[in-house]
Amino acid sequence: MHDTLLDHARRFADAHADAHGVAATSVNGLAVLRETGPTMLQYAVSKPLVALILQGNKRVTMGSQVFDFGAGESLVVSSDVPTVSQITAATPVLPYYSLVLELDPTIIAGLVSQMGPAPFAAHDPVRVDPTGDDLADAACRLLRLLDKPDSLSILGPQLSREMHYWLLKGQHGSAIRALGVSDSHARRIGRAVELLRSHYAETIKVETLANAANMSLSAFHEHFRAITSLSPLQFQKQLRLIEARRRMLAEGQAVADAAYGVGYESVPQFTREYGRLFGQPPARDIRLARLQVDAAA
Repeated sequence: MHDTLLDHARRFADAHADAHGVAATSVNGLAVLRETGPTMLQYAVSKPLVALILQGNKRVTMGSQVFDFGAGESLVVSSDVPTVSQITAATPVLPYYSLVLELDPTIIAGLVSQMGPAPFAAHDPVRVDPTGDDLADAACRLLRLLDKPDSLSILGPQLSREMHYWLLKGQHGSAIRALGVSDSHARRIGRAVELLRSHYAETIKVETLANAANMSLSAFHEHFRAITSLSPLQFQKQLRLIEARRRMLAEGQAVADAAYGVGYESVPQFTREYGRLFGQPPARDIRLARLQVDAAA
């Protein structure tokens, strides 16, 4: 089954991957990733997702935890957390392929209501497990439809829902379940996170975020850090710095333009905070990153 899933993913990604190795699909939140060599470090504040690794190897770091995993394993991220990732094994002959599906709280909520009461708990937000056969089978059937748009429009949502179902039934189900319970801490903090994501360049009062989560200030601070591992200010800061780095790398923006564009009012402050996160001042970091890209080309 896993080999068949790889075959479908390979054909789709080889035909549709963009310059960044991402082959987007018409299924909401679903993409196939392809890389032909090891990558530089990728910084992100990850959304809840599952990544089925089909070929190659990857390393993901969250805080002091390091996860090394490869074909036949799945990475599950059950809350919005900062991660550093790197593809560690990939070649032009044996590229890295993975299938990534963002977890949909609405689908999870519908499934939770049908599946009935069960415990949910906040486990480690990042974990790696063997990919279950039922999950791989649903993913394979979904990928088979990617070149059949008429069938995909009807059956795709059902198969995406089935993938969510098998994730809920798996070892990480209790953590994922919290995303679908409207009054769970995870879901309430998620509303504040969405506000930060959509307005990262603006000044947002903590009171506004706490109101979005329907929590007192003290409870909001406690649960926000417990779920994301960051304070609200740190979370917004990482969103800004990661976006600024993307603008400088992908769009060639100057340091000052990127800093002001993501909401900083002071370039020296931006430079200091950028160096703390990425280990280098912005101009040097971008120069080294471009050298790595050129060397890998």
